Amino acid sequence: MDLTGQDTRNRQEGENDFQNVLTDALIMMVDDEPLMMEVVKAYLEEVGYRKFVLVEDSTAAIKVLEETRPDILLLDLMMPGVSGFDILAAVRAHDTFSRLPVIIMTSSTDAESKLRALDLGVSDFLAKPLDKSELFMRVRNTLAAKAYQDQLAYYDPLTGLPNKKLFLERLEWSINEAKRFNEHLAMLVIAIDNFTRINATVGPSGGDDILKQISRRIQGTIRSVDLLGLSSESDSAKISLFRTEGTAFSLLLDRIKEEESAALVAERLLDAIREPIKVENTEIYVTASIGIATYPEEGNDSASLIQLASSAKDYTKARGGNSFQFSSQSINEMYNKRLSLETQLRKSLKNGNFILHYQPKVDVRTNTIRGLEALLRCNGEGGIIPPNVFIPLAEETGLIIPIGEWVLHEACTQLKKWHEGGRVPMTMSVNLSVKQFNAPSFLSSIKRIVSGSSIDPELLTLEITESLLLENIKGKISILNGLTDIGLKLSIDDFGTGYSSLRYLSHLPVTELKIDRSFIADAVHSSNNRAIVLSVIFMAHCLGLQTIAEGVETQEQLSFLRKERCDQYQGYLFSKPLPAEEIFPLLPPLT
Repeated sequence: MDLTGQDTRNRQEGENDFQNVLTDALIMMVDDEPLMMEVVKAYLEEVGYRKFVLVEDSTAAIKVLEETRPDILLLDLMMPGVSGFDILAAVRAHDTFSRLPVIIMTSSTDAESKLRALDLGVSDFLAKPLDKSELFMRVRNTLAAKAYQDQLAYYDPLTGLPNKKLFLERLEWSINEAKRFNEHLAMLVIAIDNFTRINATVGPSGGDDILKQISRRIQGTIRSVDLLGLSSESDSAKISLFRTEGTAFSLLLDRIKEEESAALVAERLLDAIREPIKVENTEIYVTASIGIATYPEEGNDSASLIQLASSAKDYTKARGGNSFQFSSQSINEMYNKRLSLETQLRKSLKNGNFILHYQPKVDVRTNTIRGLEALLRCNGEGGIIPPNVFIPLAEETGLIIPIGEWVLHEACTQLKKWHEGGRVPMTMSVNLSVKQFNAPSFLSSIKRIVSGSSIDPELLTLEITESLLLENIKGKISILNGLTDIGLKLSIDDFGTGYSSLRYLSHLPVTELKIDRSFIADAVHSSNNRAIVLSVIFMAHCLGLQTIAEGVETQEQLSFLRKERCDQYQGYLFSKPLPAEEIFPLLPPLT
């Protein structure tokens, strides 16, 4: 194989690609001599440049610049009305064009004028009358330097896609163009579902490979304008893809005819992303959540479109992903509330607005308190926030980890106070979330908190859910054994509602099963629920485990549980969850 020849061909192809990028640049000229601009244009066309904007009226230069966004500006200095110096100063002061390369074309040999232009940030000079070879060289070198700087400033090094900075500039420009020509555009935010879990499976390099393959798939899907239902009236309809966040892409569809066009794009993207991805000979299945916002139907500025599309994407992701969703005012309001709630949770954690209520665990036979379960409450701006509202969000954002540590520390501290206050030593139960359990520092933080509280570890029970045992159950058992090694007790909460394997139940180092309230509610009148409760009690006793029934509200339910030899119960029949000062009088004193 002729490697040298292949290398030469590859190098030549790369050089050709680079030259094509340069000659595809949009060149703007401002000169009060139309003939001069036509000559320059003819010269540059000889070497392949084909996109030009010629401006004879210097007073219109900045307006045309904003509308066309050229890659380079060839500028005469001495013009009536607005001089080249004025235009150059305005360009350098412009937020978007401060780095635009500007080549001065002038017949002036005045050194002072050149120094003034240099002070204003000119890129290069061309002397009139122009030398054709010098023109070619200076334009090419200036554009090459710009391309290199743009690559560093505006492009993602992993995927090669334009980055968030360029996206924001392009979005603003696209909106202005749509306003100007009374056109429609759509913005799509595309986020990979469950990428943290995928990354943990394949490792960082595998995760990077997946992102690169996904970006290529998206690019391949959007390559054909006609197939995606964009406007057939203009060949200049544009589809632009950007990598705006770690695992998220943004897509701009200019000049769409109707919202359905964006839906068609989204459907094809989802189909493409779902195809298996091969990473180191392993097939990985990936899905995405897509949020869509359209101009001018849903938003008329860049901030609104970004917020609406992101809210729609989050809404889709929260519903399981692998789909797309158009933005709407109701979805946006929902996620504004979500953002407000997240802010409140962070403030509550910082300012100590979380509190614990305690619900007794009562002996079925004697009706005396044997233990307590610590239940988290949050004081929000409008009063107490229900746990079923803020806990899922805390899970999603990861705030549940520091909040969970606070709960454990507070529960241990309160238990110590009750013991020192002359009450019978009893157990304290604290709920653990899956995210807490999976945190790398989980075991060490539990040991630190329990050790620092100086309580007897055997009085602390950690409640886990069956969902925690869905994956890697052998690894989870190892961690659970680590908890029991320091003396802690373990309980399975809401038993019967999850999918844990009974095959492993005898291997779990748990001491109790909690029967979910949904079974207790109808156990007296429903033969099916009664059979489930009886089965759980029988199985637990065979395994030497305690049983606790949740949600007991009637004397009839309690009588049933007493008859079937359930060990303990919780529920409003005895007491609702109460703050520490109200629960204290209910605790049995030392005799």
